[in-house]
Amino acid sequence: MPALILATLASPAAMAAQYPHSSVDEVVSAYGYLAEIRMKPYFMRANITYPPQEVVLLATKEEKALELWARNDGDFTFVRSYPISKASGKAGPKLREGDKQVPEGIYRITHLNPNSQFHLSMGLDYPNAYDLMRAAKEGRTNLGGDIYIHGKAQSTGCLAVGDIAVEELFVLVNKVGTHRASVVIAPHDPRREPLDGFADNLPRWAVELYADISQEFAKFPKNDI
Repeated sequence: MPALILATLASPAAMAAQYPHSSVDEVVSAYGYLAEIRMKPYFMRANITYPPQEVVLLATKEEKALELWARNDGDFTFVRSYPISKASGKAGPKLREGDKQVPEGIYRITHLNPNSQFHLSMGLDYPNAYDLMRAAKEGRTNLGGDIYIHGKAQSTGCLAVGDIAVEELFVLVNKVGTHRASVVIAPHDPRREPLDGFADNLPRWAVELYADISQEFAKFPKNDI
């Protein structure tokens, strides 16, 4: 709410400086050419036609990595990895507004935001159906929201990947379509070490959540990297 108030009070010039892009098309026009020049060699090495039919992003908090996987007609293939500049909180799912936690789970990209205060951003469907179900069973409300993958190097509850990376991902997801782009977020890479859903700081249902996350990560074998 404070950000909205400040935006309302800001001068038109200040707002233009903070939110320089008026539309997704304008972003693609401004950054698309160079973003695709940077990306296409990675797709060529992965033997994936650009643009692909579908993409999945695997995010790991501990490793601070965001892996891009893509496919056309066959299996998913690793394309490249981006460093996560900032991800607040610790291991464990997001439970409420203000806990500063990055969510953990299996999410969809719902929309592309060209007017982000963090350069560009891509919205996730947190809280998703699973988050809402668990909250309802525990009587939790006010789960928070507005979770994004975005640019810059600061964040509270989101995944910041820097401006260059978000330009590439924004342009890519725009071409693929948000309905064909998903994001799986884990506390650490379960292909490296099993996720411990029994840790004291976690809700009891984390065992089930972490099993689901581990099953998703298993579809993207590390030996492909």
